[in-house]
Amino acid sequence: MDITTVTSFRPARSRADLALAPGEVVIAGGTWLMSEPQPGTTGFVDLTTLEWPDLEVTDEGLRIAATCTIARLLDWVEGEAPSAWTSLALARPAADALLASFKIWNTATVGGNVCQAFAAGAMIALLSTLDATALIWTPDGGERRVAVANLVIDDAATSLAPGEVVRALDVPANALRARVGLQKIALAELGRSGAVVTARVDPDGSAVFVLTAAVRRPRVLRFARVPGAGELRDAIASASDFYTDPLGSADWRRGVSVVLAERLRQGFVLDRREDAA
Repeated sequence: MDITTVTSFRPARSRADLALAPGEVVIAGGTWLMSEPQPGTTGFVDLTTLEWPDLEVTDEGLRIAATCTIARLLDWVEGEAPSAWTSLALARPAADALLASFKIWNTATVGGNVCQAFAAGAMIALLSTLDATALIWTPDGGERRVAVANLVIDDAATSLAPGEVVRALDVPANALRARVGLQKIALAELGRSGAVVTARVDPDGSAVFVLTAAVRRPRVLRFARVPGAGELRDAIASASDFYTDPLGSADWRRGVSVVLAERLRQGFVLDRREDAA
């Protein structure tokens, strides 16, 4: 749509260009920014002209540029990623849990999905499950790091301070070699996910279960090993921030999250038995 309040657009060529004037905001894919009026926004500063590498394999793991599109991430995962990084199999089902067509994936960015901080943010589910951290550039020329799961503090709210920009999302190598799974549910067949549960089991046997969509911010539950059914049920049922909206009640979201998590748990237990055999 036309954003009638915007009167300026400038490409960022260096970090100094990210100093924002009053009314300016940064833009990459812009799929949300351009979807509805932005009162108070008078200028866009384009991040894509900084030409950050979309994906970088490092000694520490995988770096995903904030400006990397969802489509580019999926293409790389399915065609170029190291075969040992088994947990990247979570990328496709996570993207499918996003209420957006594949055409939107070609423009929407990984960083934008995280920074928008919607409860059902697909990249939030993926990156929180893989213990990713956000590298944040601060206005004073410094930087800080925060776990993606902690960057999102509420539905559509982050801990980013004015002028801060997410530079990259870093996924640690140990999380990339894990077994993973995703379960989701929506009230409508083609509707936005009302609850998403993702999980990861590392080579040392420790397990992580993550709730998104059903709660206002990611809830990361950690266990020394794959938990028993009762332990997992109690941990999820006692989680806070289940909420009610037209896509589902808080009680429904809590109940289905328990069921979805149990499906994942049973899958991991079965895998372990097959490995032992």
